[in-house]
Amino acid sequence: MPTNEPQNIISTVANYGKRLFSFIRGRVNTDEDAEDILQDVWFQLSNQPEAGTIEQISGWLYRVARNKITDKYRKQRDVLIEDLSYQDEEGELNFREILLSESFSPEEESLKKLFWDQLFLSLSELPENQRYVFVQNELEDRTLQDIANETGENIKTLISRKGYAVKHLRNRLQNLYQEFINY
Repeated sequence: MPTNEPQNIISTVANYGKRLFSFIRGRVNTDEDAEDILQDVWFQLSNQPEAGTIEQISGWLYRVARNKITDKYRKQRDVLIEDLSYQDEEGELNFREILLSESFSPEEESLKKLFWDQLFLSLSELPENQRYVFVQNELEDRTLQDIANETGENIKTLISRKGYAVKHLRNRLQNLYQEFINY
């Protein structure tokens, strides 16, 4: 690897970072998704054995970004706590609103406590690596890329682990969901 290779990558990030982020952000739902994809693009560039020999770096970057966006949409959509909701008479009520709200009637407090108790009981049934990814991503609001950087795990592995956790939690909490619906 030439000695100026890291400098070339740094200047590429400086020259294309904002435009590439805007390009990606216009094609995904959140800033976090755009940041994750952009970081994947930079990671792929940094792992190119001869990145300095890429003739059309802008074309290469945008092609990789488009591929990463496509990969994201091909994967099964991550389920967030916000996606776990039901319809009541007034419209949609998200579980996150119930769980994180501060003012509750005694009945709502009871349901909130029941949900948290069941959630943590269900989480305790998961393998440690699945539980960790779910808790960090959903409850601690960390990006999967942050978790990957911390653990050294491949982001696809983390996505898979979270998917297994979500599947388990859905199955395990199905009866509780029905109670919320009938409340």
